[in-house]
Amino acid sequence: MQRSKRLERIMKTKIISLVAILAMSFAINAQRDLNKQPKAGPAPKIKLGKAKKFKLPNGLQVIMVENHKLPRASANLTIDNKPVFEGSKAGVSGLMGGLLGNGTNKISKDDFNEKIDYLGANVNFSSGGAFASSLKKYFPEILGLMADGVKNSIFTKEEFDKEVERTLEGLKNNEKDVKAIARRVEDYLTYGKKHPYGEYTTPESIKQITLEDVKSNYATYYKPNNAYLIIVGDINPKEIKKIVTKLFSGWTKGNIPSYTLPKANNPSTTEINFINMPNAVQSEVAVVNNIDLTIGDKDYYAALLANKILGGGGTARLFMNLREDKGYTYGSYSSVRQDKYAGKFRASASVRNVVTDSSMVEILKEINKVRYQKVTNEELKNSKAEYVGRFVMDVQKPRTVASFALNIARYNLPENFYEKYLENINNVNVDDVQKAAIKYFKAEKARVIITGKGVDVLKNLEKTADYKINYFDKKGNAASKPEMTMPIPSGVTVSSVVDKYFEAIGGKDKVASVKSVMLVSTAKVQGMDITLTNKAAAPNKSSIVVSGMGQTLSKQVFDGVSGYAEQRGQKKNLEGKDLEEAVAGKAPFADMAYKSGKLDRIEPVDGKNAYVIKYNKSEIFYDVNSGLKIKSERTVKGPQGDMKVPTMFSDYKEVKGIKFPHKISQKMGPMDLNFEIKEVKINEGVSDADFK
Repeated sequence: MQRSKRLERIMKTKIISLVAILAMSFAINAQRDLNKQPKAGPAPKIKLGKAKKFKLPNGLQVIMVENHKLPRASANLTIDNKPVFEGSKAGVSGLMGGLLGNGTNKISKDDFNEKIDYLGANVNFSSGGAFASSLKKYFPEILGLMADGVKNSIFTKEEFDKEVERTLEGLKNNEKDVKAIARRVEDYLTYGKKHPYGEYTTPESIKQITLEDVKSNYATYYKPNNAYLIIVGDINPKEIKKIVTKLFSGWTKGNIPSYTLPKANNPSTTEINFINMPNAVQSEVAVVNNIDLTIGDKDYYAALLANKILGGGGTARLFMNLREDKGYTYGSYSSVRQDKYAGKFRASASVRNVVTDSSMVEILKEINKVRYQKVTNEELKNSKAEYVGRFVMDVQKPRTVASFALNIARYNLPENFYEKYLENINNVNVDDVQKAAIKYFKAEKARVIITGKGVDVLKNLEKTADYKINYFDKKGNAASKPEMTMPIPSGVTVSSVVDKYFEAIGGKDKVASVKSVMLVSTAKVQGMDITLTNKAAAPNKSSIVVSGMGQTLSKQVFDGVSGYAEQRGQKKNLEGKDLEEAVAGKAPFADMAYKSGKLDRIEPVDGKNAYVIKYNKSEIFYDVNSGLKIKSERTVKGPQGDMKVPTMFSDYKEVKGIKFPHKISQKMGPMDLNFEIKEVKINEGVSDADFK
């Protein structure tokens, strides 16, 4: 009971924090500089668990690692094919992976899933392999189900149509996701449109794929002769070998088509690639360049440590600069992607629009600093200590031993590669780190890829940047510079825009007859149900109550003259600018007050042009054609300074002759709040007591 109450208090605190946009803080770990490099101590002696291996005649390589601590076992199948460019049918391998396991010629989809659930197991499939886990006593049966799905999956038209529909719905949702678009275009530009790592799935490519294409992809690429099966847990290797041999020997090998990967090239000089996303409330900034780095390369360890110091965590330089010192972002990081075919260096941050240009400058500054100035001995020592500590902890896990064995096989590494790993880490010096940084962090030949709202970002970016700015659309195609503003037609004023809105929702007479309104809406926050009850009455009275878990989480009340805000039992009277704004309001329809604002511009919102009215700390967007309010954006104080909180209005429905938006979504930092209006009452359900 005590634990339940404690969890309830924790969840309550989290929800209140989201609603109130409370600040967060992080401790800063101080660093001190050493002039003399300390002598590295001996690397810890690591005793790796031994993996047992065998190979089936069909080419399937099996790796087994015993661990008897828990009565569980798992199997992980990895198909190590070379990436393939799918062209006009991009997404065919994804559809194939989604259809695997949806019934075989031995068991139906429903019976398969029912058996998995009954045994409390987990089995899933993808185009790159499969995974299964269960209690020890059920493992042979579960492994058999996985093997059946791998070898004998049937691809029906019914399941194919469902998978296509799910894929198209996911693609549709991603079209407004700034992060998803940013990463998609980033890979497209970094690797090239003809490279497997650069291509992406589109609705057009999905619609060109047939069931026969999926079957052909499976028959061509889903083969054992380039696959590894890793089995870990409470197993007897001799018994497992017999079971695996029986289950997987019937999986026929085949000739996998050869494919020559195009080379991914860096630009001749650093450039900015800008993708305009009018709905972006923050910018995605990434500094990217291609690298040729594979695990086991001579300078592999130095590259890891160089990246660790630059952007490998909460004490690294990028985080300390952009998050702790400048307050531009919640976090900034870098990574080096080693790859057999095309590696990548990436330094990035999600930042407020107003500091997009400054964030780019600081990221590039930190990259150049680690290249042209040697890191301190203290930084190197701390980075090594983190690697050693993590390695020693991970090596105790049987899955780590199995993954080590897989890497040795995939990359043709020496058998003692991981036994020498810490020794090689400890042998890296500050000169090695600088050489690796110069080689792999190509700040002079990088793509600075920025995805954001052009009208908020470009003016400052053009003033700050010393690089050419190239413009691209959401598909990665070259584009012209986005329109910063559109001319407001003659005769359109702030009053006419607001008047058109009132006509659009039902007419001035209908609106004038409304003396009070009650709106009740619901949303989920971290899985918890919350309710927002908004009451308003003439003249200019308002009450907003947020409740959840059977209690009031926050409340704000204004009676037309004075008011207060209450959270966690603490009450604070409205005063200063907050009180001035409340007094200037025009409840129950706040839009009437916006006539005293400024008609600033026309701006596209989700493909629709909207008039933008500036009013105090807010901007309100009205659809040029329909007149309806589709968005508002309020500037508030956040953890890293001023931030914009956008609210979207949609799904207008008529209630007693007046249209109200029944879907209201709000983005608060990293969280999306999607409210759905459940109840609307006009001229009832509201009393003077609500505003006391």
